[in-house]
This record gives sequence, structure tokens and C-alpha cells, in this order.
Amino acid sequence: MKKILSYLLLFYFLITVPCFAEKTGFTQDDRERLVRLEATLKVFMQQVDKRFTELREDMNKRFEQMTNFLWMLVGIFTTLTGVVIGFAYWDRRTIVRKARDEAIEAIEKEGRLRDLIMALRKLASEEKKVAVVLRNFGLL
Repeated sequence: MKKILSYLLLFYFLITVPCFAEKTGFTQDDRERLVRLEATLKVFMQQVDKRFTELREDMNKRFEQMTNFLWMLVGIFTTLTGVVIGFAYWDRRTIVRKARDEAIEAIEKEGRLRDLIMALRKLASEEKKVAVVLRNFGLL
């Protein structure tokens, strides 16, 4: 019997207790709390926007610095390439000129070409046909 009574009492409380619960809706405190939350969020978003703007400006400056650095590297490598090509051309020209002078000296020593040209010039002063031929070849 005690069990039945305890069950009935429990059933009674389960049905009646929710009736005593106060049903409060949206109160003035809730409204003020939401207004404060909105103001706090507004300030936070302004700070976030300000920070993002600063970060964007810093990032733009960094990209500009990197771009300038890359242009400097391009200029340096272009200059180095031009200098190397110029040095190679100058060295090649100098070597060819020196080799040509040495070859002419060797020919003059061995073949006595100079003496032959001098002899032909002397002959050209007497012979007009020889003078014409030497002028055609640029030896007179």
C-alpha cells in the first residue's frame, strides 16, 4: 500500500509541478544583455576590420619590396650576362688580332713576302701594267 501511495504522490508531483513553473518571456534584462552583446560585437568587428586593414597594408608593402628585389636581381643578372658577353667578344677580338699579327710576322720572316712586294713596287715605277695590277690588289 505504501508503494502505491508513493507512486500516486510521484505521479501527482509530475503533473502539478510544471503548472507552478513561472513562464517568463523576453525580459528587459535579456534585451539589455543583447544590446550590450551587440555593442561589444560591433567594437570587436571594428577592431578586426582595423587589424585586417593594417595586415593588408603590411602585406602590400612586403609584396612591393619583394617585387623591387626581384627587379634588382633581374637587373644584376642582365648586367652580368652583358659583361660576360662583352668580355668574351673583346677577348676573342684581341686574340684574333694578335694571332693575325703573329702570322704576318711569321710569313714575312719565312717567305720574304715583304721583299717581294718592295721589288714589285720598284718594278711598277718602270712598268705601267705591273702598277695597275698592284693598285687593283691594294699593294701600291
